[in-house]
Amino acid sequence: MTVVVDLINQPRPNSLRHPEKAHRPDQPIQRKPDWIRVKAPGSPKWAETNRIVKENGLVTVCEEAGCPNIGECWEKKHATFMIMGDTCTRACAFCNVKTGMPDALDAGEPAKVALAVAKLGLEHVVITSVDRDDLDDGGAQHFADVIHAIRDRSPRTTIEILTPDFLRKEGAIERVAAARPDVFNHNLETVPSKYLKVRPGARYFHSIRLLQRVKEIDPSIFTKSGIMVGLGEERNEVLQLMDDLRSADVDFITIGQYLQPTRKHHPVISFVTPDEFKSYETIAYAKGFSMVSATPLTRSSHHAGEDFARLKATRGTLA
Repeated sequence: MTVVVDLINQPRPNSLRHPEKAHRPDQPIQRKPDWIRVKAPGSPKWAETNRIVKENGLVTVCEEAGCPNIGECWEKKHATFMIMGDTCTRACAFCNVKTGMPDALDAGEPAKVALAVAKLGLEHVVITSVDRDDLDDGGAQHFADVIHAIRDRSPRTTIEILTPDFLRKEGAIERVAAARPDVFNHNLETVPSKYLKVRPGARYFHSIRLLQRVKEIDPSIFTKSGIMVGLGEERNEVLQLMDDLRSADVDFITIGQYLQPTRKHHPVISFVTPDEFKSYETIAYAKGFSMVSATPLTRSSHHAGEDFARLKATRGTLA
């Protein structure tokens, strides 16, 4: 994950962050192995990015969630903006974003995001969001409006979106794809056997179909998906998931280690070794992915700009 920025300035006071998880028994938190350790942030470039974020009244979810890559990503001014608020309508067992009933959409948000992108001088930006099951289109038009606003203000900036699944939102996928982001990312998060416990509000094959539909609408859009490992999945399940993504013509897969946010979240079942991640990378390339990122610290938007440049180069080589 790179810098995830939330444009909501006034968090709800006195509200539980995860009310749906409050009744759950505490889960043990395992000690992280040495290969998970990262250097603490604090470089001059990190401080500059921090200053720009604070001066523009932005709140970073990466700080809030304790992302392990914050030092590296902030130093490079990589930014992922989280739109449509800071409160999600779902209650995934792995996620540290607040849950509850979100506020109404901010009609001025697309312009605010576009201004922030311009001020930061971003060459590549990632736009993500909470799930908005309360909206008729799941927030599809808002995604499109943000894409258009960025293009109007920073036409040279390439745009990657990381969307929710728009489950039961007819026409939503088509609306977002029509705005023509450079990269359309939607994460599967885990293997299908773990959905009931890890991602209960989602449907695995709907997510596969979403990615396939994007390619049907516009084959020039790069598609991308990511999963976490260490949730108790079997190796053969990960390999089958790769095949499912390739059947949908997905270009890029990311695989990273799941890290438990709190004792109320799903526990880490295992820490996958760097050698195992390297094996996943080798197999994924053999299965036909144009780009693979598989390391313990990989997050869906980690190194997004550099990876997009490599994706474009790969497509040019194949052509």
